[in-house]
Amino acid sequence: MPPTPQTAGANTAIEVIDGTIATVDVSKHPVASIPESDLSLADIERSRSRPLQWSVYGVLVLIALIAPYWLGRTLAVNRTAWLVKHLSLLNVQGVAFVSWTVTLLAFTGLGLMIVDVRKWLWRTVFVIGLAAEQFIAGLCLLRLNFWYSTYVVYGKSAGLANAANLGIIAAGFGLAVFAVLWVGLLVLVRKDSPLNVLTRSWASFIMFFVIELIALAIVLGALLNMF
Repeated sequence: MPPTPQTAGANTAIEVIDGTIATVDVSKHPVASIPESDLSLADIERSRSRPLQWSVYGVLVLIALIAPYWLGRTLAVNRTAWLVKHLSLLNVQGVAFVSWTVTLLAFTGLGLMIVDVRKWLWRTVFVIGLAAEQFIAGLCLLRLNFWYSTYVVYGKSAGLANAANLGIIAAGFGLAVFAVLWVGLLVLVRKDSPLNVLTRSWASFIMFFVIELIALAIVLGALLNMF
């Protein structure tokens, strides 16, 4: 049985090593620096959850989802001539690009908010992008059969509204394709496979933007020729 060290100083002790008495260094923190606590991990996480902030944020998301769409739809119905006059200078490719961009902004903010939930920047980006997308959707009467509604309201100028709706739909389909591919990679690819790198955050975002760009190219290069 080794001999019990004897105290020699604040950070030293006397021990017998190979039959020789020697003074050795000991830990400089003999007393625990972290105080004892009765809080569990669940209690700590609950104290960080801040339900009031998330409740207020949920209300803001609902407002961004409903109010801009209502405003855009009201303008489309009541100020149709004014909209046609001021928007007639735009082309269908530009309108589709703008609607795709704001929708992509909302999706990007949502993704970054999930990855880094502690930063309010991504929550703000998501709300702003969602509000802009909903305003354009209301302005262009986005629905399953939007081409009937846009023709009734805008008449021969319905091409711009249809192009904006296609930009939003393209971004939505791009997100759906990405979600299917990403989940498929999680399920089918083994952990030791080189393809598993695609499930990492940076690679996932690159794949998401590539798919979104392909969706935009399809809209700009093919579908918009109908208008």
